[in-house]
Amino acid sequence: MQGIFESILLTKTFTTDLKVIKLVSTMKYTCLRGTKDILPEDMQYWHHIESISRNLFNYYNFEELRTPIFEMTELFERGIGDDTDIVEKEMYTFTDKGDRRITLRPEGTAPIVRAYLQNGLDKKSGQSKFYYCGPMFRYERPQAGRYRQFHQIGVESIGNEHPYADAEVIALGIHLFDEFGLTGLSVSINSVGCPVCRPVIEERLKQFIGSNLKKLCGDCQKRFDGRPLRLLDCKNKKCKTYLTGNSNIHDSHCHECADHFSSVIDYIEAMGIPFKIDPTLVRGLDYYTRTTFEIVSEHLGAQNAICGGGRYDYLVEQFGGKKTPAVGFAFGVERAVMVLKQHSDIIQKANPLIYLVPLGESNRPALFKLLNELRRNEFKCEIDYSGSDLNKCLKKANKMGASNVIILGDDEALSQTVIVKNMIKREQQLVSLDKVVDVLNDSK
Repeated sequence: MQGIFESILLTKTFTTDLKVIKLVSTMKYTCLRGTKDILPEDMQYWHHIESISRNLFNYYNFEELRTPIFEMTELFERGIGDDTDIVEKEMYTFTDKGDRRITLRPEGTAPIVRAYLQNGLDKKSGQSKFYYCGPMFRYERPQAGRYRQFHQIGVESIGNEHPYADAEVIALGIHLFDEFGLTGLSVSINSVGCPVCRPVIEERLKQFIGSNLKKLCGDCQKRFDGRPLRLLDCKNKKCKTYLTGNSNIHDSHCHECADHFSSVIDYIEAMGIPFKIDPTLVRGLDYYTRTTFEIVSEHLGAQNAICGGGRYDYLVEQFGGKKTPAVGFAFGVERAVMVLKQHSDIIQKANPLIYLVPLGESNRPALFKLLNELRRNEFKCEIDYSGSDLNKCLKKANKMGASNVIILGDDEALSQTVIVKNMIKREQQLVSLDKVVDVLNDSK
């Protein structure tokens, strides 16, 4: 039980008349490895990301769709691929009391597609555009910006096979991180083909590896026969060495995939989005077809990807629907927060606090009324309940970071005024109770 609590200490004390048993506990619970608390001091970054995302998704006509945090395990095995790292090593899977195999969602696309079909959204004509925001779960080694419970924001554009749909979500991703305040953004992009040309791509890759197969890592050797394209996604430096010099997979594209990719490039080029074609960018999920992409920042070093996505034209059909093209992306909020902290000047400071101090019990009702009025006018306020002297209240207000202190004493109550003390400029003025809101607005 180590790691859950440090110790429990029992002590007994007695009096002559009454036996008293005193329990002193030094129990200290901690959150599990790979999880973290999101503290109030960090919430300004989360709110910045979430509010900008929601506003921008609305401009692009994406609607929010929320799914449960757990699903039937087969949904992910079938959608993501049962021999992917996510399914093989990282999913939190358990058997519930109904003897069903349940998995905490490790990604957002498969649940969105399941909801799309289950709720008959596929019966509506035209394109469906959704966004989601919520916690995901993967059992992997915790590192900077990556946790076992993490949060993703993503979009899914379902029902449009046109290359413009790919370019639109890429443009949305770039626009999004622009709005967050990040700079030096560009797109790494590739096309992994379709069921027509994928076998040709994979066969050429297998021929290239040839006699070097046994020199690759165990995961690559395992995937060589069934999912050889995923060898390109291996993070092992030794494996990457043996893959150097492999022929460009674009040489094996069918005409449809080649035309589609060419059009996507034309669209993002026309929008002025910087990009680089990366023939090794396959991403580690089985459902991707044709376009795969990542948004990267030149300021982040080796681990420069902050967003990833691609096209998945067969996942809806895999889940029992009719063949329906789709494309989307997702990004990790924790990593985005980490990046924003490195550029903290782009975050606007929270509304300053107004601290109200009634001097004497009889003056509280009038300040309570003013407190309510200020909050309804979107001021962040607190009122002192302690009844301490003014100096102690001012020290407390200063410690809390208050920009202004409003003081109401007996003399002010008689004249229907308050003292407004500016804690930053170290100035104060006498203000009529009915003019406080106007004065505070003018001082913003």
